[in-house]
Amino acid sequence: MMENKVFLSFAFYSTVLIVKMYVVAIITGQVRLRNKAFANPEDALRNGGLQYYRQDPDVERCRRRVPGPPSPAHRNDMENIFPFLFLGAIYSLLEPSPAVARLHFFVFCVGRVVHTLAYLLRLRAPTRSVAYSVAQLPCFSMALQILLAAA
Repeated sequence: MMENKVFLSFAFYSTVLIVKMYVVAIITGQVRLRNKAFANPEDALRNGGLQYYRQDPDVERCRRRVPGPPSPAHRNDMENIFPFLFLGAIYSLLEPSPAVARLHFFVFCVGRVVHTLAYLLRLRAPTRSVAYSVAQLPCFSMALQILLAAA
């Protein structure tokens, strides 16, 4: 597999996306500490008292874009990156053109990074929506190619 240029490209971009998810999780933790807004009573008690067992709009904004255990707050990356991981792995087995495959993976990766930055930095609309839409194009393309190959 390590000689497969398509798979190596897929592995690279997938890893970038997973690292992005971890970075956003760290950012969320930092915002939580800075705003003293803890999700668990024991964390609040450890950091000043039960009055800090609360939600905070800035923390919730970050949480809506991070990975983690199943919860409504973590859906966006899971709903988009996890399907990409599946589609990209299967697509890599179809022996597509390395340049075309790399373009698929690159476009998805950049779209997701821009989507996250637009959300966290509160960039003007429609930046986030455009980034989301652009990132979906390679996924639809890969899914279609997988279906055609399997049919």
